[in-house]
Amino acid sequence: VLTMVDMLVADLNKEMQEMDVEEKDAQNDYEKYVQDSADKRAQDSKSIEEKESAKADAEAALGKAELDKKTKVQESYATSMILKDLHLECDWLVGNFEMRKEARVGEIDSLKKAKAILSGADFA
Repeated sequence: VLTMVDMLVADLNKEMQEMDVEEKDAQNDYEKYVQDSADKRAQDSKSIEEKESAKADAEAALGKAELDKKTKVQESYATSMILKDLHLECDWLVGNFEMRKEARVGEIDSLKKAKAILSGADFA
């Protein structure tokens, strides 16, 4: 009977040692898991910060591009208005060229007659 009790005590000691080893292994695995989780959280936080920074930069670039576009559209509109006005003025000049040419010829004749009269010519 004592041998059986000794065997039972030896078995219990052996099982307790195995459980201690398993518990230490489990504790080490848990600590490694916690450390890996902390590292992952730190990486994720850094990644989020980088992405938020990139997003802010992209939004700033978008705002600048939209402002540049608005400015360019306004400049383009102003240029087209100037071109329209010039086109209308040129159309008027081309349309009235003959009339202006005749008026100029008449003015030249009148000036020549006035000069002749001032020089002493008599047209009467």
